[in-house]
Amino acid sequence: DAEAARATRDRHLTLSTLTDGRLRLTGTLDTETAGLLRAAIDPLSAPSGPDDSRSPGQRRHDALADVCRLALRTGDLPEHGGDPAQIVVTTSYDELTRQLGAGTLDTGLHLTPETVRRLACDATILPAVLDGNGQVLDVGRQRRLITGPLRRALVLRDRGCAFPGCDRPPRWCHAHHIHHWADGGTTNLDNSVLLCGHHHRHLHHSDWTVRLASDGHPEFVPPAWLDPEQLPRRNYYHRRT
Repeated sequence: DAEAARATRDRHLTLSTLTDGRLRLTGTLDTETAGLLRAAIDPLSAPSGPDDSRSPGQRRHDALADVCRLALRTGDLPEHGGDPAQIVVTTSYDELTRQLGAGTLDTGLHLTPETVRRLACDATILPAVLDGNGQVLDVGRQRRLITGPLRRALVLRDRGCAFPGCDRPPRWCHAHHIHHWADGGTTNLDNSVLLCGHHHRHLHHSDWTVRLASDGHPEFVPPAWLDPEQLPRRNYYHRRT
């Protein structure tokens, strides 16, 4: 009882904002919360395939991000200022399409153009018309890029992360536009693929490309430095299981 009381008294989590916008986490979790955290992130902390070169610490970091994304998608979190809990990124349409400039979080911190484009793959876009001072003049209708029925069809087709060798299930995956929406890509099944968080980042920041084969399933073309013949690769894990 004394140990339990001490654990309850000493529990804490400190979030320290660094000068570049990153966050340092320090703290001590009680036994129950430690178990909850491990149960949530341990399955997501395993390497996601033979290409996964992340360190254990990087994998735990990305697992925590995936858990947060899943929690935000549930819609069960308390409202914040009357709106659902969400991450809000502001950028201009021209900057998004031309990959110029940075996006701004509602906390005032900045994200790189490539990060904004990746987030826009599986997000609700709220068009807004601003005046020269940045004041909202007119707000358009919200439009979800990947709709519920479309995502369900995507899950039925890909069954999980489509990147070769990845075992992540659909609930941990983002919907990625093969031909980016900001570049004129359409929002339909033929232009979508499921990717886990790690492989979504990997595809945006590497020379890998994805396309749909003649049978309608995604295949990935490695960069020439990795495979001079650039033979397309597929993920057969989800179909095998």
